[in-house]
Amino acid sequence: MSRKPNILFFFTDDQRFDTIHALNCPEIQTPNLDRLVESGTTFTNGYIMGGTSGAVCMPSRAMLMTGRTLFHIQEQGQDIAQEHTMLGEHLRASGYHTHGIGKWHNGPASYVRSFTSGNRIFFGGMSDHWAVPLSPFDPEGTYPNDRIFHEDKVHSSDLFSGAAVEFIENYREDRPFFAYVAFTAPHDPRDTHPKFHELYRMNLPSVPENLLPEHPFDNGALQIRDEKLAPWPRTPGVIRTHLADYYAMISHADSCIGRVIDALKASGQYENTIVVFAGDNGLALGRHGLMGKQNLYDHSVHVPLVFSGPGIPKGERRDAYAYLLDIFPTLCDLTGLHTPDSVEGMSLVPVLQDAGASVRDVMHFAYTHYQRAVQDDRWKLIEYHVEGKRTTQLFDRQVDPLEMKNLADDPSCAGHLACLRKELKTWKDDLGDPAEGFYEAPFD
Repeated sequence: MSRKPNILFFFTDDQRFDTIHALNCPEIQTPNLDRLVESGTTFTNGYIMGGTSGAVCMPSRAMLMTGRTLFHIQEQGQDIAQEHTMLGEHLRASGYHTHGIGKWHNGPASYVRSFTSGNRIFFGGMSDHWAVPLSPFDPEGTYPNDRIFHEDKVHSSDLFSGAAVEFIENYREDRPFFAYVAFTAPHDPRDTHPKFHELYRMNLPSVPENLLPEHPFDNGALQIRDEKLAPWPRTPGVIRTHLADYYAMISHADSCIGRVIDALKASGQYENTIVVFAGDNGLALGRHGLMGKQNLYDHSVHVPLVFSGPGIPKGERRDAYAYLLDIFPTLCDLTGLHTPDSVEGMSLVPVLQDAGASVRDVMHFAYTHYQRAVQDDRWKLIEYHVEGKRTTQLFDRQVDPLEMKNLADDPSCAGHLACLRKELKTWKDDLGDPAEGFYEAPFD
């Protein structure tokens, strides 16, 4: 019997879905991610469910690692419940050597459950990219502050990719490996090597078409840290500079991902390795007058998702809806493992095998107790409940993909509005939403 495939998982921090050159973003340079897209299958409608915390990446990563839906993880994802089987934990119990590198936002206890080994571990949400507080791997799971160290003047993306290269080059075991490489880029502060900034500073990226000077109403998160990274009103010049730095960080991460894949090829293990690339959430950066990810517009919940490797079609794209929490059961199917009972995600293997297949007809989203959304194959509803005030947005994403024209008050769209409000109620009924105020219709 041949050995099961290895898994190499790249996870970036705050990388929006439309930041890969090969996926209709001509202004950014990502040659290595372009090659990954060419060698595998891209899910062009990959999403997160949103977040129960302003640090959206924390519940996002908890959903990824458990395959569970937003209101069925433990609290906001800062820890993982013992009864929720984790991806690394399951692979480890199934004979994989599991190795963790980089950012881990779900607590030390869940880390030791997941990984056989690790290197350059960062427990936290964000840091100075040039002075990341790192922890050495401890099989006992104790990570006291007095053991934290820094590799000064080494950028986070170089730290984590370097650790991945070291692992691949030195791996000698007969069993397959799962290497999880979690970057902190392109999360702010967006500071990297000058050569990457130079790619964009002389020719700043274009202003997004849905740039607004400010958000038109209170969405419950206008004064959060992310929103204070640029002044109001949002101006084209400021936003273009932010985008230039954002693209620079992504291009640097892309070069680091290329180094790891080159090492994998040199090791002779590339042909028997499933490579997954994804981002933990999107980012506004001026769109709708916002800067952060604490909203439910497409730019903040839509993420990149690419699979490449044995048994995966090359150079193909799938438009079917997918959540990041679907990655866990998908990898189980691709490696011939059973999916744990605690996993709620759906395997995407049927979609990989058949371009016309789908596993989801609608997508539900939430941000804390302020915002809820649902979208089908054309229409999207966002409901807000902030300080007792209800606001409704309805978008026809077929003709308005940038979600700029609110049709909630258009009588000709009343049927679509009612249908989506009914669908939104299934979120509360089926997925355990504890919030109130979103499910009474019609709204005032």
